[in-house]
Order: sequence, then C-alpha cells, then structure tokens
Amino acid sequence: MIAQLSNPWWVFMLLGVVAGVISGALGLGSGTVVVPGLVLICCFGQKPAQGMALAVMVPMALLGALRYWHNGIEMDWVVIALVICGALVGTLAGTEIAVRLPANVLRKAFAIFLVVVAVKMFTMSSKARPPAIEGDAANQNTVNSIENGD
Repeated sequence: MIAQLSNPWWVFMLLGVVAGVISGALGLGSGTVVVPGLVLICCFGQKPAQGMALAVMVPMALLGALRYWHNGIEMDWVVIALVICGALVGTLAGTEIAVRLPANVLRKAFAIFLVVVAVKMFTMSSKARPPAIEGDAANQNTVNSIENGD
C-alpha cells in the first residue's frame, strides 16, 4: 500500500506534523495547511485534498482540544455543542456545494478566504474584547469577585 502513494510516506507525515503544530499552536483548522500541502506539494486535486483535510481534522482537533482542557484552558462546552450542531449542518451544505462547483472555482475561493482572514487577523486590534455573547462568560468575573470577596 505504501508503494502506491503518490509521494514518499515521510512527505505525508511531515505535512501532518506541520499541520498539527500550526493547528495546535494557532488554533487554525488543518485545512489551512493540509489542503495547500496536498494540492501544491503532493499534486492532489482540490476536491480530494479538501476531503482528506476534513478526515484529518477530527482526530487532530479532538486531541488538541483535550490538551488545552487538560492544561487548564477554560472552554465553554455549551458554545462548543452549539457550534458543532451548526457545523454539522453547514458541512452537509458545504460539501454539496463543493461537489457541484468546478475545482478551479473552489481553489480560488479557498485562496480568497485565506487572504481575507489573514488581512483581518493582521489588522485586528490587540486589545482584549468582551465576549461576543452575553452569558456565562460575561457573568463569570462577577461570580468570581463575589466568591473571592473582591
């Protein structure tokens, strides 16, 4: 089976390591590394690369999230559950769109999305912002202050 790979096995392993480091350190989805790596370096088509990136994402993201949680990073499990529900519906719609669009259109849309996100992240203020949704996170400081007698 390894002999049937389009590149040496270590190229795929290295791509996985790079994707894991970038995903774990920066919180980026694996698609930002895996899709370009598979398309540009390994010569896969856009659609197969997108499908493979989605398959890689689940175990990598779960392990990363568990490591953050294990290291004491607070995460709102209700928000996670709600985003998962939306993401499942969105994935069904997105994959249907991807199957119908030509690969060159997907590749250009992917590139434009990355550029827009990069510009937004680069120009975003570094000041801390309050949570976007009022609720548990917004009230947590008040609760902590009352409990600690601050």
